[in-house]
Amino acid sequence: MANKLNAGDSRTRSSVSIFIVAGLCCFFYLLGAWQRSGFGKGDSIALEVTKNGAACNVIPNLNFETHHGGGAGMIEDSDSNVKEIKPCKPRYTDYTPCQDQNRAMKFPRENMNYRERHCPPQEEKLHCLIPAPNGYVTPFRWPKSRDYVPYANAPYKSLTVEKAIQNWIQYEGSVFRFPGGGTQFPQGADKYIDQLASVIPIENGTVRTALDTGCGVASWGAYLWRRKVITMSFAPRDSHEAQVQFALERGVPAVIGVLGTIKMPYPSRAFDMAHCSRCLIPWGANDGMYMKEVDRVLRPGGYWVLSGPPINWKTNYKAWQRSKEDLEEEQRKIEEIAKLLCWEKKSEKAEIAIWQKRIDADSCRAEQENSGATFCKASDPDDVWYKKMEECITPSDVKGDEASGESIKPFPERLYAIPQRIASGSVPGVSAESYQEDSKKWKKHVNAYKRINKILDSGRYRNIMDMNAGLGGFAAALESPKLWVMNVVPTIAEKNALGVIYERGLIGIYHDWCEGFSTYPRTYDLIHANGLFSLYKDKCDFEDILLEMDRILRPEGAVIIRDAVDVLNKVQKIVRGIRWDFKLTDHEDGPLVPEKILIAVKKYWVAGENNSTSTE
Repeated sequence: MANKLNAGDSRTRSSVSIFIVAGLCCFFYLLGAWQRSGFGKGDSIALEVTKNGAACNVIPNLNFETHHGGGAGMIEDSDSNVKEIKPCKPRYTDYTPCQDQNRAMKFPRENMNYRERHCPPQEEKLHCLIPAPNGYVTPFRWPKSRDYVPYANAPYKSLTVEKAIQNWIQYEGSVFRFPGGGTQFPQGADKYIDQLASVIPIENGTVRTALDTGCGVASWGAYLWRRKVITMSFAPRDSHEAQVQFALERGVPAVIGVLGTIKMPYPSRAFDMAHCSRCLIPWGANDGMYMKEVDRVLRPGGYWVLSGPPINWKTNYKAWQRSKEDLEEEQRKIEEIAKLLCWEKKSEKAEIAIWQKRIDADSCRAEQENSGATFCKASDPDDVWYKKMEECITPSDVKGDEASGESIKPFPERLYAIPQRIASGSVPGVSAESYQEDSKKWKKHVNAYKRINKILDSGRYRNIMDMNAGLGGFAAALESPKLWVMNVVPTIAEKNALGVIYERGLIGIYHDWCEGFSTYPRTYDLIHANGLFSLYKDKCDFEDILLEMDRILRPEGAVIIRDAVDVLNKVQKIVRGIRWDFKLTDHEDGPLVPEKILIAVKKYWVAGENNSTSTE
């Protein structure tokens, strides 16, 4: 009897064990399926990218090459509630929201106020995709792009008429040709730069960053490039039609801008050289306010070049259609203000005058005080976003090597040398050690990007933007004669390091990404955004930022967004309704790192096409 009972108990225990094992198997199967689905984890696309192996940076169905027909890989999208963002009407192909011509005419003409930034309020913003014009093609690669621009990309011929005898631009069939001429350099920009180089040390890396005010089509900056000088060029929107658009189509750094009533969006002591070639800026007006603003952004030891009127008025006044007395008085005012600013005249020959800002700031300050100069009282000379320009001199409160500018190393050595702003402790929270660590980190990140996008440094991408540049590590790691990077420091960034970026021999600008950027549509080949959406969370709408990115990105251009996974989940919901092909991939250190990377390619489409992202 006992044996029978024992046998029954054994069978019962065996059945229970089988039931428990089967239950556990089902549980773990369902758990595994739930994890792989990405539900609650927000990383299903990253898992899709990495399911074929550990090489998380391989994205086989994204094509970064140019096809002019939207040939990038398709993305499976199970979300049926995607908000499709429609194309704008064809008349918006060249829409620049903060320099819109119709809006501009409502503002005063005094001091060029109407040509400054005037952004639409939230309720007037366009919530549609800016189309490319019919026939749009990918620009030629540098250096061919310096001399040739496809007519279809900027179909405006007015400059070929207005500047026909000045060698700016010529129309030749399906392309515009840029001979390298200018109003003040009819023999070509190269010859003109040779004249400057006889006075300014352009060739040895001492002069690396330059500012061109009233740049036209930016031939000066275009020809300085091969001398390893990078130029920030700017001109107003459509004072001559499409001039800044042409500059960017050529692959030359440029923004829409003007010297008017607000300060330039650049840090103090940023540029090694500033330039005006017949830029028609009234330098002597308003107690020399514009010269004082140039002085703010010019580093000690930097050079200012002025060519055209009123220089050499004695021989050329007839060509300038102004009286001798008028030109003589204008030059007198300029000379007087230059002396007050402690600029030493180094040369005046023919129609070119060159001044150098004195290096010894202390002795200069004593002279200025004796002359009764007015000094600006603002505590931060880099706090310039929408700040009114003042008729005062920005004091140089820094001391020692940083004040003198002598310790700034020639390029390319200065790219990774410790910037003076960091060495002197001027950037709170950034030490020499953390700066070096940041440089190492970005070399690692950029190497990972190159494994994802193998044509990153091939010359396919010329105009690149870093929307949240930090210390400029991304641009430094990419540095190449094939490309340039517009380093944008958001006005709400935790650390204002744009001055550091300039000391590295790079260029950049301040900007608030709740507003439109000062450029034409389709002017950047690659856009990088590190932590940008985390920065602007609760500040403005992600959709507005993504639409602005789409506006300034060329068809078949690429996007790299690095951010926290929960933020990228929100971003990708919007991106599904934009004409981008995209993938979410893991951090290069593996799937356990909460930071992820969204890689995208903007599809090729033009005005009037009825293709849609909703069916993909």
